Amino acid sequence: MTGVIEIPAGERGVIRVFDLDMRPEQTQFLREPGALAQVLGIDEINLDHVEIFPVSDLEELGLAGYLTQGCGIAQEEIAPDLAALKKLSGHVLLLRSRAFNGAATRLTPASQIRPIASFGETPITWSAQPQPTPESSRLYTGPKLSPRAARHAARRIGAALFAVVMSAIVVTLFVLVF
Repeated sequence: MTGVIEIPAGERGVIRVFDLDMRPEQTQFLREPGALAQVLGIDEINLDHVEIFPVSDLEELGLAGYLTQGCGIAQEEIAPDLAALKKLSGHVLLLRSRAFNGAATRLTPASQIRPIASFGETPITWSAQPQPTPESSRLYTGPKLSPRAARHAARRIGAALFAVVMSAIVVTLFVLVF
């Protein structure tokens, strides 16, 4: 991965890993709106799908462990780039496909941002057998009140609310007067 990076329209499930050859203060600045987009050579980027952090924060888990366990990337996909990932120190940038909001994008990263690898997230299979709906959870299957009983219940609720509000007003007036 060098030079210009083409992101196709509608790309999903890809995480790109970049090494940031910058001082910690500069990496903090990349979190500001527009700063990261500028150093990547684009107009805008969704920062909700961007991670910038020091590799040392991952401790014994390491970057490869974070990518497999935290980001859902298959171990087999990381294996070819495992040595490069273990060599990284300092800050890294993880850039998900969703950061580009589905638009075709052409990245021209600054010289301090070095692409390491890109990985595809393992898609989740959302298939399941349909569950039968129990009779009790269907609409309008509960016991129906007669209109007279429904009015009676509504009157009782209204009377209770009226009594609570009036009691609060009486207590407030009593406190203000005495």
